Amino acid sequence: MMRRRPKSFLPVMLILMFIPLVLAGCNSAILEQTAAAKSAGKDKKQQVTTLHFWFSIGGEFQRDFQKYVIEEFEKTHPGIKVKLTIAEDADKTHISDKLLAAIAGKSSPDVAVIDRFTIGSMAAKGAVEDISDLVRRDGIQSADYDPGAWEEVRYQNKVYGLPFLADTRAMYYNKTLMRNAGLNPERPPGTIEELDDMVEKLFIKNKKGKYEQVGFVPWMGQGSLFTHGLNFGARFAGKNGEFDLSEPQTAQALKWMTSYAKKYDIANLSEFSDTTAQIGVSPFWTGKIGFVFEGNWILRDLEKYRPEFEWGVAPMPSVHGSPQTSWIGGNAMIIPKGAVQRELAWSFIKYAAQKDGNFRWAEHAGGTGLMTSMPAVNERLGLSQDHNMRVFLDLMSTSQIRPVSPAASFYWAETYRIRDLAINGKGGPAALLQEAKDNIGAELAKIKRQEK
Repeated sequence: MMRRRPKSFLPVMLILMFIPLVLAGCNSAILEQTAAAKSAGKDKKQQVTTLHFWFSIGGEFQRDFQKYVIEEFEKTHPGIKVKLTIAEDADKTHISDKLLAAIAGKSSPDVAVIDRFTIGSMAAKGAVEDISDLVRRDGIQSADYDPGAWEEVRYQNKVYGLPFLADTRAMYYNKTLMRNAGLNPERPPGTIEELDDMVEKLFIKNKKGKYEQVGFVPWMGQGSLFTHGLNFGARFAGKNGEFDLSEPQTAQALKWMTSYAKKYDIANLSEFSDTTAQIGVSPFWTGKIGFVFEGNWILRDLEKYRPEFEWGVAPMPSVHGSPQTSWIGGNAMIIPKGAVQRELAWSFIKYAAQKDGNFRWAEHAGGTGLMTSMPAVNERLGLSQDHNMRVFLDLMSTSQIRPVSPAASFYWAETYRIRDLAINGKGGPAALLQEAKDNIGAELAKIKRQEK
């Protein structure tokens, strides 16, 4: 006879059959929850705020700034990613057309580096943010900066940026060429007359009548009308503080420049200049030029180009020999009009354009030739210990600035326009200066009408 199974067996079997299914479902839910949590954490981690930064200096300057300033800023400001874009300045106006177009199109970057003297022009156009309130709130001290550099970032008693870097102009001279010409290489010219006498001995032509060596080309390097005008004693500032071309010293400087174009043949000099410009560094380092007026930044060329001649640096000659002066330039960091991340932009500017940022960029091995707009940083860098850099550094105390003006970029372009016309024999100095003066006056009047 068959034995009956207990009545409770079937329910037990059913329960045992469903347990794996229930556990599988639970595990699946747990896995889904875990995956969701990980995904949420990943999304949260990937939430990065991008700061758009437009830089006007390319090449090695861009590379070094990215490595020594931007990357360090990102380390101390997690969650912020700085995207660097190059927006180079126009040759004559020194304002980036790309930046102006972005501002006009309401697609401004958060921060931009511009040529400092153009702040007056930018502010008059309504293209840059007034940051006076941020400067006051965070206790930024104007005394920390070179006085001229600070003056350039102000327009109508408002602050529109923080100074960044500085540069002055001096005379580089080739001691080897001087010695070969029977000149004392340890006594560079101190006056314009001494310069004229010395360079005459340094011009050499080949059998085809082309220059293979020149003594001096007034419009080479930093040979602007502004540079030479200062050396002739002009100040370029009228009674109302606006840019002034009416001083007789300015006319003397332009006549002097044209005299070189006539005496040494502008076409022959231009051909020589075009040839030497192809080496990718300052033409002075070819060893074929006796004297050139240049800025401290060409010392950076020495990182990749070792000249095989003796050379030195001295203040530029002046008409009377003393006082020898120069002019200071450099950049500023601004918040363009229309930038939507004002506080974030300001945090970056404070880092990059104050002592930490200036020092980080200028201290590294590739920083040769860099000079900041902060005296304390220059002292910390030990710039005065380098005898060449010391010349540029010492000139900061006597250097002038280009007059702050709503027409700054316009007047700067005009000085180059009339210089080029004069040296190419397309107008007399007096007539060209009057023409430029009239043009600048008309531009100022137009700007003032627009400001109203």
